[in-house]
Amino acid sequence: MSKIEEKLAELGLELPNSPAPMASYVPAVTTGNLVFLSGVVSKGAEGLITGKLGRDLTVEEGYEGAKTCALNLLANLKNEIGDLDKVKRIVKLLGMVNSTPDFTQPPAIINGCSDLLLELFGKNGEHARSAVGVATLPAGVAVEIEMIVEIHTS
Repeated sequence: MSKIEEKLAELGLELPNSPAPMASYVPAVTTGNLVFLSGVVSKGAEGLITGKLGRDLTVEEGYEGAKTCALNLLANLKNEIGDLDKVKRIVKLLGMVNSTPDFTQPPAIINGCSDLLLELFGKNGEHARSAVGVATLPAGVAVEIEMIVEIHTS
């Protein structure tokens, strides 16, 4: 078990099965020492987390949805590189929040993903990020996040 997975276990979390793509794409593409992870949606053990922030869900519920995205991203990353201890740096996140037009807190939602990555990877988990509200997401999910990761190649 990797050190990162040990940290997850200490937090009472575990990686889900790597989520299958919802359309015609692959979950990850590695080029050189960068891994580009396709967007994953807010899907936990109980299924999809759906609804609009600012109408159907609280900030706390959205935060938890983004945390499930982090776990799904890490599952896809592990599937791509084999060992999460190969992560050199989390480089960039793009977080999309299904929200009402007047919802102004997408950054607070995407913190659910960012905070977990920082807890797991420490300084190497610090990343650039965009967090935006959108009119809709696939299957009505609350959150979708994609990630770029730098890995050790030797």
